[in-house]
Amino acid sequence: MGPCTPLLILFLLSRLRPLQGQQHHLVEYMERRLAALEERLAQCQDQSSRHAAELRDFKNKMLPLLEVAEKEREALRTEADTISGRVDRLEREVDYLETQNPALPCVEVDEKVTGGPGIKGKGRRNEKYDMLTDCGYTISQVRSMKILKRFGGPAGLWTKDPMGPTERIYVLDGTQNDTAFVFPRLRDFTLAMAARKASRVRVPFPWVGTGQLVYGGFLYYARRPPGGPGGGGELENTLQLIKFHLANRTVVDSSVFPAEGLIPPYGLTADTYIDLAADEEGLWAVYATREDDRHLCLAKLDPQTLDTEQQWDTPCPRENAEAAFVICGTLYVVYNTRPASRARIQCSFDASGTLTPERAALPYFPRRYGAHASLRYNPRERQLYAWDDGYQIVYKLEMRKKEEEV
Repeated sequence: MGPCTPLLILFLLSRLRPLQGQQHHLVEYMERRLAALEERLAQCQDQSSRHAAELRDFKNKMLPLLEVAEKEREALRTEADTISGRVDRLEREVDYLETQNPALPCVEVDEKVTGGPGIKGKGRRNEKYDMLTDCGYTISQVRSMKILKRFGGPAGLWTKDPMGPTERIYVLDGTQNDTAFVFPRLRDFTLAMAARKASRVRVPFPWVGTGQLVYGGFLYYARRPPGGPGGGGELENTLQLIKFHLANRTVVDSSVFPAEGLIPPYGLTADTYIDLAADEEGLWAVYATREDDRHLCLAKLDPQTLDTEQQWDTPCPRENAEAAFVICGTLYVVYNTRPASRARIQCSFDASGTLTPERAALPYFPRRYGAHASLRYNPRERQLYAWDDGYQIVYKLEMRKKEEEV
């Protein structure tokens, strides 16, 4: 070792003393932090233990309640299944009774049916109708029902044009209105905010009732002229038929319906005085007059001129009737009760005389308890478009030949 070695050792020892002091303070700091963490961990453990104990107590209290609720749920399910089975059996029994005891066809005959004097008006009366087409079908049953949505008030009309675009939907809400909704397709009508997708067509005169018809690009409807039904004056019991061009939005033709003393044809639909219908043969009108206030009348109209070509006094009663439609020249009248129950076709009248009342089927509509404000037959689809207390419904029909036995 040289003479400088003791000095170097002293120098190094002097540098180590501050480092040892700093390490001591760091160790003390770390010990304090670890002690604080241990204290917090202990507090967390105590809280976790307390929460776990509370959770166990809550679970012990809830388990008996859950067991009771599960038993009650099973009991309710069993009771509901039992009631459902009873309802199914009851419906089968009712259907069986309806099949075994069908309602008697409406075959009342009086002076009006056998050629008695008719009201003044254009067209032949109570003569056999000569079919324009080879359509020879009649209803066998109302096969199915589909509820599309609820739109508008309790009374109205929705339909398609059997001669126009296949997808376009026309909606006429209310019994006294002047604005029709036109939807490009059925999907647009079924949307939640359907009215925003529709175009609006305003007619110059408000319609009366729910007897409107869209046919061949025109809207046919009955208008109450000044002094019409309920208004007093010379036209107290008359209505004016309007032919409105939907594309040009102009009135093409109009004519006073040639029947005196008009009254509502349906006992359960008091706002409709003339119910227009279309089938494979063309344009028809269902109405009633005070001359025979118990039965319905049927008229064949010229869709071009609105002239009445033929008229018939039918044996179908007005009482409890709610709507009607025409298929292949045969009038089908739908009856119901008040309060509403299951609707049924209970009377038919074939203007051509091919379908006798004994051969006509009298089907019930599918199980739905409501009241039809309107029914529109689409000959292209063989479907009925119904307005039932604000619900828009489609009925699919099953057909058969008129000559076939029921």
